[in-house]
Amino acid sequence: MELSSLDYGFIIVFFSLVLGIGIYVSKKSGKDSSEFFLSGRTMPWWLLGLSMVATTFSTDTPNLVTDIVRTQGVSGNWVWWCFLLTGMLTVFVYAKLWRKSNVNTDLEFYEMRYGGKPASFLRKFRAIYLGALFNIITMASVTLAAIKIGGIMLGLEPWETVVGAGLITVIFSALGGFKGVVYTDFLLFFVAMSGAIGAAYYLVNIPEVGGISALMANEVVSSKLNILPDFDNTKVLVTLFIIPIAVQWWSSWYPGAEPGGGGYIAQRMLAAKDENHAIGATFFFNIMHYALRPWPWILVALASLVVYPDIASIHEAFPDVAESKLGHDLAYSAMLTKLPSGLLGVVLASLVAAYMSTISTQLNWGSSYIVFDFYKQQINPNATEKQMVAVGRISTVVLMVLSALFALTLQNAFEVFDLLITFGAGTGLVFILRWFWWRINAWSEIAAMFASGIISILLVKTGLGEFLFAPETGMLPEWANYPFVVVVTTAIWMAVTFMTQPESKETLRSFYIKIQPGGPGWSKVVSDANDDSVEIVKTKEKWSVPAGITAMLLGVVLIYSIMFATGYWIYGRTTQAMVLTVISIISAFLLIKAWNRLKGNLL
Repeated sequence: MELSSLDYGFIIVFFSLVLGIGIYVSKKSGKDSSEFFLSGRTMPWWLLGLSMVATTFSTDTPNLVTDIVRTQGVSGNWVWWCFLLTGMLTVFVYAKLWRKSNVNTDLEFYEMRYGGKPASFLRKFRAIYLGALFNIITMASVTLAAIKIGGIMLGLEPWETVVGAGLITVIFSALGGFKGVVYTDFLLFFVAMSGAIGAAYYLVNIPEVGGISALMANEVVSSKLNILPDFDNTKVLVTLFIIPIAVQWWSSWYPGAEPGGGGYIAQRMLAAKDENHAIGATFFFNIMHYALRPWPWILVALASLVVYPDIASIHEAFPDVAESKLGHDLAYSAMLTKLPSGLLGVVLASLVAAYMSTISTQLNWGSSYIVFDFYKQQINPNATEKQMVAVGRISTVVLMVLSALFALTLQNAFEVFDLLITFGAGTGLVFILRWFWWRINAWSEIAAMFASGIISILLVKTGLGEFLFAPETGMLPEWANYPFVVVVTTAIWMAVTFMTQPESKETLRSFYIKIQPGGPGWSKVVSDANDDSVEIVKTKEKWSVPAGITAMLLGVVLIYSIMFATGYWIYGRTTQAMVLTVISIISAFLLIKAWNRLKGNLL
């Protein structure tokens, strides 16, 4: 495939703008650690919301969606659509709590909520565990997608893609810090959206596909269209819908969808002007992320089934691609090679935008953990602002190099997704309850973290899961692997919670005074404080969580109805689309009323 001068022009202009922004903000971003990692906590909701959406575009996401659609159908996306429940809980319950905490990173929360050496260990260990290990795995998945795009569309060797894409991104990230990331995300959002929509429109209408009507009528495609799984197929129903909706959304830690908020989503909430801006940013993100953005990718994935019905056909069309990188996720890149000059340049620029946005966010977020929660805590407690920024820039480079090397060993995006989901299984409930139940302590989180990781390794890496859950044993079927990890992990951390001492009165009261969580889970702490004539309740407001959960449920109905309606409009199923559109309008009206009762106008 040959790129035209116009295509190269789009890409060069894009790179120039991004690097220009990084250089422009570098002086202010390097002023101190707050500027470098949180942009001085002055960001408005709309800019942070756009940044969240741009960050989660990623180059691996369309590949992942394509893999899911081709192998499991559209309904297979419930493995990540279920995280909308987590997102809405963050919007209406946790966003204001995070912003009120005023911490530099979400890991700093540990020494606010817990006390003593266990809290200190937890903070420092998770700085490396999440900021380095999990972060490198996530970035490697994104880089793997870039490798596949570079190989299919540009004929690049994996190392050439890694060096080219990584070098520009790491320079920009190290220079611009968080402000540079967010400012360029504004540009990246529009470039990425226009590229994804433009590619979907063109590729659905190429002669091989024949337009949207022909695509919907295609025998191979029609069996993949259902948004809900086949309720008559127990295995599919349980694995693709029931487990994600009933268990996965609250039980797993996953980057960008942490129960109770966290990670780079928390970083953006912490950078917001105030609580309302934090809430507005996360709500906007969830609408875009779940309701609207997946459909261009889904359409390209469906069209790819017509052009490349199996992996063999992809390999035949692209014989130079290494067999170790072959998979259904390659179909997205393969389809993009059919784009015309001009649009191809825009789409390539959009993919570069997606890559840079995600990687720069992961680098800045991960290095914030290393600087605030490890370097300053463990190595140099008296570090100056200049030293902290310098360490942040160095760790940015190191994280990029390690993730690039790991990417060269991976095969497809779904294996990384599955690894992260399983590895974090059973930990989510701790993150949800720690704000509202005084009895949870640092040992609860330590137990959950280690139990989940160890059990996952035993089940997946040693083959124990296949032995226990193989159908021929007469025991639980193979899809019980994940809930098994959840149940055992949850049982372990709950047992540890009651077997260990609670946090000290001083720690619990200090946390309550700052956050004012309220609710029955803190009634004992409030009662004990009153008995000691210590006033820790600073507000007379009614506990907001029940109203927040009501708003959360209405938000879930709103976004799912928009998502379904969008799909049915595309499918040409007018009656279903109209009914769901009406439901979305009604739920939006009710949500506005619920939100006004909860907090007042957002803006």
